[in-house]
Amino acid sequence: MKKRIMILLFAAITMLLAGCNLNNNVNGDSSADKSGESNVLRIGAQPYPLYASVYVAKEKGYLEDELKKVNAKYEWTDFKSGPLVNEAVASGHDDIGFMADMPAILAKDSGQDIQIIANVAYGEKALALLVNSNSDITSAAQLKGKKIAYGKGTYAQHLLSLLLKKENLTFNDIQSVNLAAGDIPAALESGQIDATVIWEPFISQLVSAGKAKIIADGTGIKRGNLVTYSVNSYAKAHPQIIAAYIKACKEGSDYIKSNPKEAAELIAKDMKVDPAILENTFKNLDYNPVLTTDDTNEIKKVKDYLLQQHLIQSDIDMDSFINLDYLKAAGIEK
Repeated sequence: MKKRIMILLFAAITMLLAGCNLNNNVNGDSSADKSGESNVLRIGAQPYPLYASVYVAKEKGYLEDELKKVNAKYEWTDFKSGPLVNEAVASGHDDIGFMADMPAILAKDSGQDIQIIANVAYGEKALALLVNSNSDITSAAQLKGKKIAYGKGTYAQHLLSLLLKKENLTFNDIQSVNLAAGDIPAALESGQIDATVIWEPFISQLVSAGKAKIIADGTGIKRGNLVTYSVNSYAKAHPQIIAAYIKACKEGSDYIKSNPKEAAELIAKDMKVDPAILENTFKNLDYNPVLTTDDTNEIKKVKDYLLQQHLIQSDIDMDSFINLDYLKAAGIEK
């Protein structure tokens, strides 16, 4: 109970201080009740190419159209990171969020009554270990004693753990530097850090600019799942709204697959990324809301890692945490 209270207090303070950084809008009637009107789906979003299909669904009008079919609308808030989405959901600000596998599991462990309802994408090459383009480091085996930047609690941390393990190394063998993704490029270029594990679009931006090179990515190591989760009480009360949301996301993913150039140009302003860079990142991700057996097995492995490292307090029943019922209701099955 004490832990839950602290989470809520921290979330409230964070959202109050960071309120000016939020981009909030409601489709349709701007006077919608932001406290949780029953026919409003409140979405906590992150403007990264990892979640491009959801942004395409918004910009193309798929989200609005599908929700209208069930007499609903949405409220959209952009956040800078998964932890901020977690805080918004924990505080009751949002009903649904999307993020990488690891922060979603951490949110569940923190006491949030949530469930994973769909995939967003996966991409083994969309998460990578980078070094400065002038670095002598050529493999993860050379990371011992080096300053490595990553976001603690992000799925980058998990990939780094797996890369270190392959070389019989642990986090005790490196100097961990906890940095927000947006602060990492400057730190890498200036030499403040020796390497980083980071995701798209930072990978494509740094490599294309000649400022970094890829030492390793998730290929054969980490599937790199990005998932959607919902507050249980909201999903149970409004299954048709959740199904409509999933349908819209599938339409967004289909559009990216058939029209990558147009999709990149459509959402480049949201991502604050050059359309050409964005189109290139699409090649490293498979956007599809369906949760296959490979997806669910991978997410379970992440939970096992967190448990083994004592990063979560207790085991989680993943079969109930990952709920495929809404995908079935949306007519999207593996």
